Amino acid sequence: MTPLEFAQVFFYFGLLVICTPLLGGYMKQVFDGERNLLSPLFRPIEELIYRLSGVHPELGQNWRQYTLALLIFNVLGFLVLFLLQLLQGRLPLNPEKLSGVEPFLAFNTATSFMTNTNWQAYAGETTLSQLSQMLGLGAQNFLSAATGIAVVLALTRGLARRSTAELGNFWADLVRAILYVLLPLALILAIILVSQGVVQNFNTNVTATTLTGETQVLPQGPAASQIAIKQLGTNGGGFFNTNSSHPFENPTPLSNFLEMFSILLISASLTNTYGRMVGSARQGWVIFAAMLILMIGLLSIMFVSEYATNPVMGVAGTMEGKETRFGIANSILWGSATTSASNGSVNAMHSSFSPLAGGVALLNILLGEVIFGGVGAGLYGMLVFVILTVFIAGLMVGRTPEYLGKKIEAHEVKMATLAVLLPAASILLFTGLASIVDSGLSSRLNAGPHGFSEILYAYASATGNNGSGFAGLNANTPFYNLTLGLALWLGRFGVIIPVMAIAGSMAGKAIAPRTAGTFPTDQPLFVGLLIAVVLVVGGLTFFPALSLGPIVEQFLMSAGRGL
Repeated sequence: MTPLEFAQVFFYFGLLVICTPLLGGYMKQVFDGERNLLSPLFRPIEELIYRLSGVHPELGQNWRQYTLALLIFNVLGFLVLFLLQLLQGRLPLNPEKLSGVEPFLAFNTATSFMTNTNWQAYAGETTLSQLSQMLGLGAQNFLSAATGIAVVLALTRGLARRSTAELGNFWADLVRAILYVLLPLALILAIILVSQGVVQNFNTNVTATTLTGETQVLPQGPAASQIAIKQLGTNGGGFFNTNSSHPFENPTPLSNFLEMFSILLISASLTNTYGRMVGSARQGWVIFAAMLILMIGLLSIMFVSEYATNPVMGVAGTMEGKETRFGIANSILWGSATTSASNGSVNAMHSSFSPLAGGVALLNILLGEVIFGGVGAGLYGMLVFVILTVFIAGLMVGRTPEYLGKKIEAHEVKMATLAVLLPAASILLFTGLASIVDSGLSSRLNAGPHGFSEILYAYASATGNNGSGFAGLNANTPFYNLTLGLALWLGRFGVIIPVMAIAGSMAGKAIAPRTAGTFPTDQPLFVGLLIAVVLVVGGLTFFPALSLGPIVEQFLMSAGRGL
């Protein structure tokens, strides 16, 4: 790495640390219903939305009511997007006269964007109309992100409140997340992106003649508005097939940095919001520190691997598959950020990373997308590991485990275990199925361990609601559209429902007074324990699968053997 590349990485994380308490404090005011910076502008709009929809934000919901409202809302969103794709050939804002989407692909895409995944088995600019992009994908980028934020707010209230059944109001949390947080940030980022040259119009595609006399179709449409929210909402996919390696989506070094920074901004800041809402900012910083240490540690492994000499090629720092405009460091940093934060956008091909670097990107997802993770989803995923860590620590010292003064009992541990095991089972079982049937194997570009990594990465990305692709796998087949779609559902709601059950159980408990025997969860020791539990659980669960893919591929490369 050059000193300039190192300085950029340092600046990236330094800016993240600075912005976390600023945005985190603002979001605490928003979600507690307090007056904030944007109240004069948005409070009248918020109250109008409540009146028109018949919502009473002051009426709290228990965990079952909150979860039912969330599930119904998301299922309806899925159905709307599914039908919109099927019927897009008969609907307006379709200047390219694109036909309706094939049903299996429509099912996969509707599920993908509803679950905040944005897994795409198609080229967006040649498959979906402008109406489908805006009303379907763009809307779900807001709604799915707001859903993740709502879940972590419910869990936070469950941990902070005492002897109550109420976790807040899902509809109020949804409206406030969109109106006060996602919409203003997306508007600012979209304007900046347009100033950098990102496409934002309603024109038909342009046919241009290249210098060599070939014809090239230049896609047009409302791209900047969708790119802004897909990055801020940790959605990832969207308008262009090649995502942030497309010059119409990511034209300059500034756009590259801002898009990459936006991926982590809200997820990181929510840790501070959490600390403030539970009454201890240190609790939020403990979780932030665990996330940051995990990301920097794994990112360092990626950098070392990518800049080391490749024995097969005989060179160091290969540019194959990297973003040639921005260099190796930006490609690797983006790859780390997008797989740490449940964001499917890429500016380089993960399949072209060294086996070890690609394996680390895969591991980021397999750990449960808890290294910052999706907006809301990363934090409630990490809180599941916090509960497991507290339980293990309690066993070590022979005390009933407590967190924030509340006892962690069998019900909470069972639900936390379920939230960890369901996604893991989805990844491993679907990967195993695809590895033994012709309809799964026939989609690989590569055989051997790299081909296995393609399959494993696809199901990890879908189940982890990440959305990025390893490249090489043709996932636009009935088999993959169906099985990946099912993995998307399991990965999203197989975690949300147990988390909501934990929130409801914890909310009803009284807070016990702190004693000399209380295990502190706001100290550096707990940061280390939390990191260890995340790595051990992920390692024990997925080491055999990783051994069949990137690990054996790394050994083969180190021995100078190509695949």
